[in-house]
Amino acid sequence: MPVDLEAEYNNRARVPEHPAHIAGWARDSAAYRAVAHHEADVSYGDRPRETFDYFPAPQESVEPVGLFIHGGYWQALDKSFFSHMAKGPNACGMSVAVMSYDLCPEVSMSTIVSQARQAALALWRKTGRKVIASGHSAGGHLAAMLLATDWKSLDAAAPADLVPAGLAISGLFELEPLVPTSINDKLKLDAREARRLSPAFLKPNADTQLTAFVGGAESSEYLRQSHLIVDTWAGKGCATLYGEIAGANHFTVIAGLAEARSDLTDALIWLAED
Repeated sequence: MPVDLEAEYNNRARVPEHPAHIAGWARDSAAYRAVAHHEADVSYGDRPRETFDYFPAPQESVEPVGLFIHGGYWQALDKSFFSHMAKGPNACGMSVAVMSYDLCPEVSMSTIVSQARQAALALWRKTGRKVIASGHSAGGHLAAMLLATDWKSLDAAAPADLVPAGLAISGLFELEPLVPTSINDKLKLDAREARRLSPAFLKPNADTQLTAFVGGAESSEYLRQSHLIVDTWAGKGCATLYGEIAGANHFTVIAGLAEARSDLTDALIWLAED
């Protein structure tokens, strides 16, 4: 029986209470900004949305810095909804930048990938340290793309392993299934571009690590996507792990990053310290 791709990938339709979850993100994010020392709107480019907020850990003990990349199918949201994704890592001694990027259809997905790479480079230049990428949904895709980036081609002074590890949460790693769905109305991908921008078909950098988590209550396609990247990249020299958050849907799956101890925060700190 053919897979109903529209139903599989339309997370807002699958979770009717999603507006409450998104409002909760905005509330919790603002609350964390109100109490956490941070540097707002650090520029990594010339465009208004090419900024990140930097949350240094109060008692920094983890050498790499984190870069959190938000979701929204490359066409919605910004960093203001996700400041609290730095809360758990900060409590464990890890400093974190939470970035924004431009959205489709105003820019192409290829441009957004470039923006994620420029943000990682800017964070390295700011701190002098390597970057552990994390991201949710579309941000999981972008985090994986950073593990398959030729950093020397972008900045000869950058370390080849500028981003040695990533935590992808409910990520998208094979984009071709999105092409026939309404999600693609703004993405404007054709099959060729979708494949070119699919991490599953790229080669990760040597000695990288990727941990892919997904919500246990998510669609079969989202479960398949995380299994796919773990299986394919394991055969390409990347150390991979798969995990599920039992009972979590696409919107509740990221909650653990706001906690000092959770499967997600533990996984991120492990990647940074390994």
